[in-house]
Order: sequence, then structure tokens, then C-alpha cells
Amino acid sequence: MSRSVPALVRTLLPAFGLMAGLASAEAADLPRRAPPPPPPVPPAFTWTGFYAGVNAGYAFRESGKGFTDPTYGTVTGGAAKGGFAGGQVGYNYQLTPGSGFVVGVEADIQGTAFAKADAAYLGTVPYASVRPSLDYFGTVRGRVGYTFDRVLIYGTGGFAYGGGSASANAAAYPYALPDTTRTGYAVGGGIEYAFTDRISAKIEALYLDLGKRVSGATYYDAATATYYGAGRSDAGFGLVRAGLNYWF
Repeated sequence: MSRSVPALVRTLLPAFGLMAGLASAEAADLPRRAPPPPPPVPPAFTWTGFYAGVNAGYAFRESGKGFTDPTYGTVTGGAAKGGFAGGQVGYNYQLTPGSGFVVGVEADIQGTAFAKADAAYLGTVPYASVRPSLDYFGTVRGRVGYTFDRVLIYGTGGFAYGGGSASANAAAYPYALPDTTRTGYAVGGGIEYAFTDRISAKIEALYLDLGKRVSGATYYDAATATYYGAGRSDAGFGLVRAGLNYWF
């Protein structure tokens, strides 16, 4: 019995060899599994495109600093300030992909909710301004900035305009009244961040000068014991606002 085992092995070895050869041939015929291709690289974010959005903020009028009337002396008080809200549209063009310079143009318009001006006095006598209210204002500005991918830091400047209604004190003033519409300039800067390819938010600070200079004399009305005048010779104010934009 023990002598027959080697003989059996010798008999089966050729069969095992044949089966191994067939298995190797079949494996060679199978297609080779290639490694998967690398994932596509997403395109760099760009600030190029049209956008529209909304904004809201707070304005600080310069009239609250007081001024010196050339005839009667120092006028104190008269601060006018308050909130505003509106919208903007614009277009940007990014000069290089990724980080790089961005140029653009933006137009906006806002309605104001300025609080009633603080009482003003010339000495101890009331001083009433005949300047019109500022019910709305807007700008058309260029923008130049530098972007670090989704962060844009920019400066801006251009044309500003505004208007409102005549002062409640206008009827008591015997001289020429200031126009209810005004034009001037705006300068400032801001920072904007793109949360997605469609939505960005910004914080911006501007100085607006709606420079209708008024040279009318101060008028004293003895019947009401009140001075009437146009206030400061400038019409500038600063503002800080936040905005949200949608990109098309």
C-alpha cells in the first residue's frame, strides 16, 4: 500500500500541471484593472460677472459739528444722522484667475430715515436750518481691488447725488433757498467675501459730499426770536453699510 502512493502521485502530477497551465492562460486573458483617473480640478473662483443686491447702514452727518456764522458767531448743535437702506447693481472683471486685481463699476440708491436734527443755537437763541431734507441718495462709482481667492479688498470712488423735500422753515426765510436736489462725489473702500459662487457679502465705508454750497445770509426774525439760515457751507456725511449680493 505504501509503495503505491508515489506511483499515484506520479500519475496525478501531469494532470495538476495541465490544470495550472489552463488557469494561468485564463488569467492572462482577463482584462487588466487600470487605476482610476484623478478627480477633476475645480476651476478657480472668479469675481468676473454681473451682480445685484441690497444694503443697509448708518450715516453720520457733518452738520452736528457746529460752525461759525460770519455775521453772528458760533452755531452749535444741529446733528442729523440715522439709518438708510437700498440696493445696488454692478459688474466686476478679474484680470487674472485665483488671486489678482479686480476692476468694476457699481450703482446704488438708498432711502434714508435720518432722525430729526438736534436743536441748534446761535449763542442762546434758536437757530433754524432752511436746508432741505435728504430723503434719498445714491452713487455711481468705479471699484479697484485685489482678491485673495474669495476675499476682495477694494477702494471706490465716483459720482454721488441726493435729494429731498423743502425745509419746514423755508417760508420764514426771505432769501434764496437751497435746491432740493444735490450732486457731488463719493470715496471710500470695503471688503467683500464670496460664501458661494452666487452669494457674497460686503462691509463698506464711504464719504459723500453733496456739495451745494449756500451763501445766503443768516436772517433774524424778531417776531419769533429765531435765526434762520442754511447751516454749514458743506453737505458731507460719512456712512458705514453692509450689503448682500447675488451673482448672475
